[in-house]
Amino acid sequence: MYYLSKDLWFPDVSEAFADGLLAVGGDLSVERLLLAYRSGIFPWFSQDEPILWWSPNPRFVLFPERLKVSKSMRQVLRNGGFKVTENKAFVEVMQSCSKIKREGQDDTWITQSMISAYTKLHELGYAKSVEVWKEDELVGGLYGIDLGNGVFCGESMFSKVSNASKVGFISLIQNHHYKLIDCQVYTKHLESLGAENISRKDFLSFLNV
Repeated sequence: MYYLSKDLWFPDVSEAFADGLLAVGGDLSVERLLLAYRSGIFPWFSQDEPILWWSPNPRFVLFPERLKVSKSMRQVLRNGGFKVTENKAFVEVMQSCSKIKREGQDDTWITQSMISAYTKLHELGYAKSVEVWKEDELVGGLYGIDLGNGVFCGESMFSKVSNASKVGFISLIQNHHYKLIDCQVYTKHLESLGAENISRKDFLSFLNV
């Protein structure tokens, strides 16, 4: 196990354990977070844990050209009464993601320190949010990291009403020209939209590392 200090570095991702855990410690500075994402690494830890850094193999991703939009979902996109915006309520999206109860999780990994760190990334143009509104109420959304290399690193999404997060996710893909959406680890929800596993090596090739 690698324990990080204040020095700005990460071990090679090939050193990660089978579950993807690579290192412990360090900080959530802008510089370290950018280095992490550019290296195929992301933080994921609970409130009472030290900072944990991950680089899973395989990696769960979605190729935009393989996005699956069902007939019923197309109808929702056209007639569901949703309005989609980008970067209009970044902090509110993160806060909403942190409050959603998720199966198998007793608490949130989106801590206040994470919200503060990613808000700084947002202010610098690296972190993006997608908001889904219905009658002027924020009912869904997602946020993630865009390093400008054609890969969107999705972090979390939420829905307060049926299909809201799907509307945001599909709109993000359809309104941009990303070559890859990083979904990090498997979820049934994203698999239904076309996400799949690829090797860590293949994933890193999309990051130009």
